[in-house]
Amino acid sequence: MAVAKSRKSRSRRNMRRAHSALTAAALSVDMATGQTHRRHHVGPDGYYRGRQVIAKNAVTEDENEE
Repeated sequence: MAVAKSRKSRSRRNMRRAHSALTAAALSVDMATGQTHRRHHVGPDGYYRGRQVIAKNAVTEDENEE
């Protein structure tokens, strides 16, 4: 079993972890609707690059009326 021969200093430990930080997601504003969404992803209203690629589901509206 692998066991460290000597203790690693705080400096060496932190240098190893220096590249582990998370970055914020890149955001874009849709041309047609002006909504903010993650880059290269469809927005919450179904628009991608100014075109509607996913239509709103009319079935869910009908189910709520019943």
